[in-house]
Amino acid sequence: MNEVVAWSNETRAERARAALARNGFDAVCVPDAAKAAELVMSFIKPGMKVGFGGSMTIRALGIQEKAVAAGAILLDHNKPGLSSEERIGLLRAQLTCDLFLASSNAVTMKGELYNVDGNGNRVAALSFGPRKTIVVAGANKIVADETEAWARIEAWASPMNNRRLGKDNPCMKLGQCADCDSTGRICRVYQILRRRPSFADFTVILVGENLGY
Repeated sequence: MNEVVAWSNETRAERARAALARNGFDAVCVPDAAKAAELVMSFIKPGMKVGFGGSMTIRALGIQEKAVAAGAILLDHNKPGLSSEERIGLLRAQLTCDLFLASSNAVTMKGELYNVDGNGNRVAALSFGPRKTIVVAGANKIVADETEAWARIEAWASPMNNRRLGKDNPCMKLGQCADCDSTGRICRVYQILRRRPSFADFTVILVGENLGY
């Protein structure tokens, strides 16, 4: 990575980390994906039920494979071959799992987490339920404030996730959110975590490189 880019990422991540800590989150900065994966794995123990919020960031860390190898029980609702009933069952099981892993769509310099969901399973688990929650976010998701957070979601996160999921929504053609009324709309549940939820054991890992959408 270019030295100037690395400096920018690390500086912005540290500012966001300090703000998250002031807001009650356990917040950590790491330089790269390898260190992030190592830190996440330090929380995973044999027999632990580990839920995933459909995060491309978590997938980029290879945590699913590492967790299974460590003897954890994987609650992955995107596992191929699941029936609708099995998928919904896993989504519900994630709400009471031992460890829930996800990313956020945007992290502000004010120490806030912004998320948009289709089903609401991720935002529900981030609010309450799992014994331990870990959010991993790359430097590309760090923004100044609420205005930039929603702008990032509309310009990047939502269109790219629509593309990934093959949804025939207007943003697939525009490359930008159109606040559509499509039946297949995936932007349905909007969440802001301004402080750590009261009963949550919640760690945010900020990574000094780009990860996910």
